Amino acid sequence: MMLAGPLLQRYFTNYLIAQRRLSPQTLASYRDTFRLLLQFVQSELKIEPSHLAIEQLDAEIILRFLDSLEQQRKNSIVSRNLRLTAIRSFFRMVALHHPECVGTATRVLAVPMKRTDTRLLEYVSRTEMDAILNSIDRKHWCGRRDYALLLTMYNSGARVSELCALRADQIGSGKNSYVHLHGKGRKERAIPLWPSTARILRDWLRENTGGIAFPGVRGEPLSRFAVRLLLQKAVAAASAHCLSLKKKRISPHTIRHGTAMALLDAGVDISVIALWLGHESIETTNGYLHTSIALKEKALAKVTPSSSTFKRFKPDDRLLAFLASL
Repeated sequence: MMLAGPLLQRYFTNYLIAQRRLSPQTLASYRDTFRLLLQFVQSELKIEPSHLAIEQLDAEIILRFLDSLEQQRKNSIVSRNLRLTAIRSFFRMVALHHPECVGTATRVLAVPMKRTDTRLLEYVSRTEMDAILNSIDRKHWCGRRDYALLLTMYNSGARVSELCALRADQIGSGKNSYVHLHGKGRKERAIPLWPSTARILRDWLRENTGGIAFPGVRGEPLSRFAVRLLLQKAVAAASAHCLSLKKKRISPHTIRHGTAMALLDAGVDISVIALWLGHESIETTNGYLHTSIALKEKALAKVTPSSSTFKRFKPDDRLLAFLASL
């Protein structure tokens, strides 16, 4: 019987960190997956995690764990599949280094991903974003920080984790102002800033002289939860003047979607938008094509309505008439 504990330690310290060199965000996600899994197995099987054998982490208990994520924790199918991705990664390592556990690993690896509904992406329009920004009281330090943060978020399309980790020296000012982002998968990208965004950031950085671009009141980096809270506060204030916000669930990622839709509606090529957002695959960016009503309206305008008379081509000279008659 092989214990799961030493294998998990080797998985994180040797496989994920030393061999694959995954980002801290991915490590945290995988860590949380196994934390939840071990807690679930302990409650179900009454076995301490340190005494748990790898054979006891079979496909049946994994499926029950995944069901509990959806039913008890109310996780979405996407979150459920992300947890399964981490578990599969662990059992691939187990199968590679410990042939005696191949049977258990094979059965777990056969657990399928659950298909999800493909819904249109929810995003904020430019009018809605202006209402959110205008609702922020900039008389106070926190208000000026929140305004600069949310404006930068909409301008750059940055992920919330990228803005939380953003440092003041990653913001370039001058003739060409930009923000230098460290994204998922250790990919870096530089995003240009509107003159209005650059001016707000210059004023903010003169006031905030610390290393972190958008710190908390004690100078520490903001958490993703803190950014979500400050955004919800701004949205609640803006909803009184912008009624469409009441019908939407606004999150930092919704603003990121708004950036992409604004670029798409302005005619920016989809490959440029993928680079702007830091997408590894353009297939991810193609989701915005399905959402854009403006793009579909332009396509519809090129099609003859069914109620109108179809205009047949008529040659305007004898040569074209001869060719058409062949």
